[in-house]
Amino acid sequence: MTELPALAVAVPLAGAAALVGGTLLKRRRLIDAVAVAVAAGVTVICALLLVESTRGPIVYWFGGWEPDNGLALGISFAIDPIGAGLALLAAGLATAALVFSWRYFDAIGGLYHVLLLVFLAGMVGFTLTGDLFNMFVFFELMGVSAFALTGYKVEESEPLQGALNFGVTNVIGAFLILTGLALLYGRTGVLNLAQLGAALQGTEADGLVVVAFVLLVAGFFIKSAMVPFHFWLADAYAVAPAPVCVLLSAVMSELGIYAIARVYWSVFEGALGGQAPGIRVVIVGIGVVTALIAAVMCFLQRRLKRILAFATMSHAGLFVVGVGLLTPAGLGGTAVYVVADALVKATLFLAIGILLHRYGSGDEYHLHGRGRELPWAGLLFVIGGLGLAGLPPLGTSLGKSLIQQEAALLGYSWMPAVFMVASAVTGAAVLRAAGRIFLGRGTRDDSVRTEDEDEETETSGGEGRTPLVMVVPAALFALLSFAPGLIPAFEHSTTEAAHRFQDRQAYQSAVLQGVSPPLPALVEQSSSPLKGLVSGVVSGVLAIGLALAALSWGRLPLALRRAASPLARVLSGLRNLHSGHIGDYVAWLTAGLAALGGMFALALR
Repeated sequence: MTELPALAVAVPLAGAAALVGGTLLKRRRLIDAVAVAVAAGVTVICALLLVESTRGPIVYWFGGWEPDNGLALGISFAIDPIGAGLALLAAGLATAALVFSWRYFDAIGGLYHVLLLVFLAGMVGFTLTGDLFNMFVFFELMGVSAFALTGYKVEESEPLQGALNFGVTNVIGAFLILTGLALLYGRTGVLNLAQLGAALQGTEADGLVVVAFVLLVAGFFIKSAMVPFHFWLADAYAVAPAPVCVLLSAVMSELGIYAIARVYWSVFEGALGGQAPGIRVVIVGIGVVTALIAAVMCFLQRRLKRILAFATMSHAGLFVVGVGLLTPAGLGGTAVYVVADALVKATLFLAIGILLHRYGSGDEYHLHGRGRELPWAGLLFVIGGLGLAGLPPLGTSLGKSLIQQEAALLGYSWMPAVFMVASAVTGAAVLRAAGRIFLGRGTRDDSVRTEDEDEETETSGGEGRTPLVMVVPAALFALLSFAPGLIPAFEHSTTEAAHRFQDRQAYQSAVLQGVSPPLPALVEQSSSPLKGLVSGVVSGVLAIGLALAALSWGRLPLALRRAASPLARVLSGLRNLHSGHIGDYVAWLTAGLAALGGMFALALR
């Protein structure tokens, strides 16, 4: 167990180097086998780390440079169950994406596998590191890989445009993060997260500390695509290969949210904890706005990957709400929600990949009725749509319920309505597409023509059968998406992990003194499983009703359709804001940074 933390990052990097430097690049099946074996090995390593971290934090010092009298001189991995769980999730999804890719692409170079392994190394390192600068390094490592994977089909214009938007906006986010950590380094002279927290605790949060906090949060908001920093995400996800979208949607966006939680509780809580109510208002407010706007945009899409891109953004807003509550229960509920939602989105993106492989199109109107010969794929879409809606017993229902209950205890009695609307609308968009593709419901003609209509396909399409290596991962994720809601111990384990994650003093003791204090006895909070069940059922019913209404729009009463026309003009304006022009996106990013700084200035005055 001693060297496992280092191996979790070294193994995928060594595998990537071997593929680049060896003769394997000439033999496609051997490349696939090596890449899958490496990713599967990392999955096993992360699983072992997760099990070990439940017994206490794992602190690994590279080169044996351990702290001297409480002063951290070296670079460490500080592993807790939430970080290890995210690493395991990333490794498992990367393995499935590589298995799916085995027969997905007609022809692909070995650099695809190299980039995916480097991407995996960046994600795992980011979740395990205990150093702020190395958080930045690992995030940029996965970012560079993600840019290249998004624009992997360099001979086509759309992937290049999506990768450009992705790259420019996220590089700006990287500069904000780097500036924030530079300010902290200038103030404290250290970069270890535990050492930073120890240096700042008990001090007055002056302007420099607040500015550093705002810059870090803004940078990670860009990475997680919060409004108004979100414009790049749909452009990137719409053109990235479906297996890559599994990692982008299910893990990468969530890592920005994880980073906000990590730096707040490990670094800033000691200085800013007394102003938690103001911070809560800002973060929760941004999460709510993102969840609702992205849900509306999700319902307006016709291309399947753009539907899921905006669904990813909407649910990321709900995750931010859970983290922004700044309580262990809120963080625990978010952890449940993230895992269950990742499995649902992985199911849906792989199902979209199957449609692209069979028919060469990912447009729900172009696929009208063509999915009748794939009823099992339709079932995957239905499970995914209901999972986005949070219908019990899918695990997303449990995560939603835990966050909603904690929000109500903190005075946000209206929060269940936000969760219900966002989850129902995103679920309805997927169910509508499923009805049109697999049942032939709704019209064949789209009365609203969009610039997204002429899409470039990432496979040749027209395949007569679906290989088993593509079906099995999608079906497995669909089954696993029920697990968090059906395993009673899952909720308790995540709540306990959240308490450990937020215990700043215990974290500092483990990292700086090598001592792991016992976890205090958890206070059992009263929960209302019935309320969560009712909320989930209502969300599911609303999603089904909205999907049916969309598919039957032409047969609805004329008066109702006329009454909706003013809303249609508003929605058209919202769509026009997502112009695809990088200059517009940077302008919104700049305005958003100024607004975020102003809100935190008011909240922390």
